Amino acid sequence: MAKFAIDLTPLKKYPDFRNLWTAGLISYFGSMITFVALPFQLKELTGSYLAVGLLGAVEVIPLIAFGLYGGVLADSVDRKKMVWATEAGALILVAILLGNSLLPNPSIAVIYIVAALFAVVNGLQRPSMDAMLPRLVSHEDLPAASALLSLRWQLGVIVGPTIGGIIFATFSITVGFGLDIATYLVSLAFLARVRAIPPIKEAEKPSLAALFDGVKYAFRRKDLLGTYIIDLAAMTLAMPMALYPFWADELQAPWALGMFYAAITVGSVVVTLTSGWIRTYRFHGRAVILAAMGWGLAIAASGLSNSLIIVLFCLTVAGASDMVSALFRGAIWNQTIPDELRGRLAGIELLSYSVGPLLGQLRAASVASATTLSFSVTSGGLMCVVVVAFLALFLPKMWKYDVQTNEFAVREREIRKNRELS
Repeated sequence: MAKFAIDLTPLKKYPDFRNLWTAGLISYFGSMITFVALPFQLKELTGSYLAVGLLGAVEVIPLIAFGLYGGVLADSVDRKKMVWATEAGALILVAILLGNSLLPNPSIAVIYIVAALFAVVNGLQRPSMDAMLPRLVSHEDLPAASALLSLRWQLGVIVGPTIGGIIFATFSITVGFGLDIATYLVSLAFLARVRAIPPIKEAEKPSLAALFDGVKYAFRRKDLLGTYIIDLAAMTLAMPMALYPFWADELQAPWALGMFYAAITVGSVVVTLTSGWIRTYRFHGRAVILAAMGWGLAIAASGLSNSLIIVLFCLTVAGASDMVSALFRGAIWNQTIPDELRGRLAGIELLSYSVGPLLGQLRAASVASATTLSFSVTSGGLMCVVVVAFLALFLPKMWKYDVQTNEFAVREREIRKNRELS
């Protein structure tokens, strides 16, 4: 079983990576409480599918704009400082939500505005966060480090919503926001211990030209472009998260709301904890495509059942499939993109894995409002399978991607080796 166990080497070997990992673990725990609190609060205030689905809609434009700009900044500023500053900004936003929740009649407008501002902060932070990784660990340890970063997020997603549900039922949403603020304070302390990561000498100054250079690079590489398109399609068509508060009620299990949010992540954790095999599997693009289709099939199956256990099982299988896709997408990104472009491409990556779920929530809520919840979930999953299979036909370079022979992977491997020797 040793070859399947998750590789903990990066945590033992790199102190800066360990501090970054710990900061995120604590921060995600609190952030997921707030993540669940917002749709729950809107459901309680409005009782509307569309009101909850609009949370995703208000985040799309800020995320696109600031995600791309955040990618440009990640190549031209100290990445550690950018992450610390945006983490502090998120803390302030949670404080605003806490104040709003204390009002006799909490403002719905404030909830939407803060959700949009969270998208701004996330768009500025994630490219720098993702682009830090190749500077903190060696080339051969990148897949293992990516898996560990996924595990930290998964632990937060499992524990956060579950604890959040208990807090909302036992105490109040206000208590949940207060706990999130406390986790941000601890996270900032750990982030302060990570060494500075200034831009390299070849870095360009922030500009539209620099942004378009990154976009052109992505379009020139069809194997790379495929990782963005496939995930965007899968998440847009088959992300049912906006329906969870209503789904739990429909199955007469409102107490299980936290389990809905945790189920996908449980599947992800299982894959991550047994991710040692990714070190030896060479065809990363093929894995991304097949995993995206597996996600769609599992989501479609979840919409056909009226059993809570079966629904949660299908969501768990979907999460496992999505994590296979995520691990191999991350490996392609981290092992083939030049450091001087890593931030800008991380901005594009952010859009591919963040905009899709936001659009997916709006699609799921809109279709459920016009038809039924079951039809919305199942039709989305089936469309995901068909569209991903269709896209794969036009992405032969992605299907054939081999990390041992891919020209970009070979080049980056040599560059990293020379830097480590010098």
